[in-house]
Amino acid sequence: MYRALAVLGTCVVVCALPIPTGSAQPNTEPIGVDVPAPEAPPPPLPEAPPAVPAPEAPVPAPPPEAPAPEAPPPAPAAPPAQQAAPPPPPAPPGHVESTPPAETNTPDGWKLTLSARDETQAPVPPLTTALSSREYVVGGTYSGSLIAPEDEEEEPEGTLEVGYEIGCGIDMSTSNGVSLTGTAGINPSIGLFGTEFVDIAPEGVVPGLGGNLGGGVTVGLKPGLINVVPVTKKEFVGAEPWVMVSQFRVKIDGCVGESFIRSYAFITRSTKQSDAVLAWYGVTKKI
Repeated sequence: MYRALAVLGTCVVVCALPIPTGSAQPNTEPIGVDVPAPEAPPPPLPEAPPAVPAPEAPVPAPPPEAPAPEAPPPAPAAPPAQQAAPPPPPAPPGHVESTPPAETNTPDGWKLTLSARDETQAPVPPLTTALSSREYVVGGTYSGSLIAPEDEEEEPEGTLEVGYEIGCGIDMSTSNGVSLTGTAGINPSIGLFGTEFVDIAPEGVVPGLGGNLGGGVTVGLKPGLINVVPVTKKEFVGAEPWVMVSQFRVKIDGCVGESFIRSYAFITRSTKQSDAVLAWYGVTKKI
């Protein structure tokens, strides 16, 4: 490399020396022409150091895969369709709606209440099998309540009576009922014939015999009556007395036509100086 540079420099010096030229005019000085020396070539650039490969950029690690979303839990099974409430049990035979409670206030400040529930009144064939007899199977619960005034400390006592009234349209029990009457008889007789007014002597006599037979039916009826059939009379001590009647039979005889029945209850609060009586009557049922 240095040798090439030396050769190149020698050539440059030689070329720079003036060259004599001939001329027809000897007095004329030769004109030299300055030739600019060629510019020295720029020194060679130092060899670039071998390129160092750029470090490879680290390949970013792939982002971690997101976990697959968990499957949603299965929806809870739909609750079974709510079944309709079961129908109420059928009313017992002969069911009767009770009337509202009866209430009263006594002069000494007590409040008495009397009521009934679960009443039944059903007709049944009578044991006598008579058409004039009526028989019923009855039941119910009859409750009383005695509320004392604020300054009262004495525990109440008294009686609770329960029973039934049976009304009859036509009464045969206190009359002769149905009776049969009859008459019978024989009547002898004698007849005369051939008799004239001029001659009173009879010409003949004819005997005769006659009889009669009669009969009748008599029914003794009276206006209707009410037959009271008491069931129980409970003596109690306390503020909440009650009486329950179940499958109890009541009857009436000698009744013709329609009959009616209703329940009743009487509660009595008794003290040494007074009695307070409250009555309650049920629905009148035609049977």
